[in-house]
Amino acid sequence: MPAPFSVWNTAPTSAAAQRKGRYAPGSSAHPAKMLPKIAAHAIAAYTRPGDLVLDPMCGIGTTLVEAIHLGRNALGVEYEPRWAALARINAAAAARAAGAGFGSVRCGDARDLTRLIPFEHHGKVDLVITSPPYGNSVHGHVRSTRETGERGVVKRCDRYSHDPSNLAHVSTDRLLNAFAEILTQCRVVLRPGGTVVVTTRPWRERGELIDLPSAVIAAGRAAGLAPTERCVALLAGIRDGRLIPRSSFFQMKYVRDARRQGIPLAVIQHEDVLVFTRPDPTGHCRNTAVNKGRATRPGRPTIRAPRTCTQRNRDGHR
Repeated sequence: MPAPFSVWNTAPTSAAAQRKGRYAPGSSAHPAKMLPKIAAHAIAAYTRPGDLVLDPMCGIGTTLVEAIHLGRNALGVEYEPRWAALARINAAAAARAAGAGFGSVRCGDARDLTRLIPFEHHGKVDLVITSPPYGNSVHGHVRSTRETGERGVVKRCDRYSHDPSNLAHVSTDRLLNAFAEILTQCRVVLRPGGTVVVTTRPWRERGELIDLPSAVIAAGRAAGLAPTERCVALLAGIRDGRLIPRSSFFQMKYVRDARRQGIPLAVIQHEDVLVFTRPDPTGHCRNTAVNKGRATRPGRPTIRAPRTCTQRNRDGHR
């Protein structure tokens, strides 16, 4: 039986408009921010007020900010100190504005999640929301000659730091194995019956399509999670029944360049949303008591990189 499928209307306004007044200066410089409405939709759909939400790779803290504004509590882990500090600022501002809830951010590697998340929260997290770092073809800001004084256009804020340990810089095989390990640790801190939401999309390496969503589903299964839904979160607005693209200059240029080379790319207008649950062997409801024993460090499942999909290139898939 195919998994349930739905479309989330998550871009009624631009990303900048969604962040205005809720995020500290400098937040826009992160190369791969989650759209706030995507985080908010997932939080509203899969949790209740007072629930605990976790993002193991939280960046500037988008998940935390949206969770707190919706009356939830939030935990975040971020590898790079620069973004961890900014996530703390954003979460604190959200808590002040909401007048309730808390947001806590730890700086560290998500592969050490069970050590970074205080033991009192193990087995208590209701929802995990995250996105693996992947190709940079849709990241970054572009400035014109007039703005920069340089020739042509200049791309900026398109990469993470140069730390080779950052998963954004590793091979696809290493990224997928690391992400499977992260999901395994998420299962430990998740309550039985809890939900994991992963937003992702395919990307291209030397013109070949990497089917990351399918690989993430395999990683979730290897981590002991059960896939339950595959949804579409729109990055385009809807007006009079038509999609209104919100693509960046660089995305448009990337697609045009590919088409000139004979690759029938389309502009990306959505994120794949993969939803998993932690199986509850007792079959109890969401209030089931969790195991009070200390969790052991989970193993490291191995996931192979997805094969490139030349046929999809020919069919015009993104």
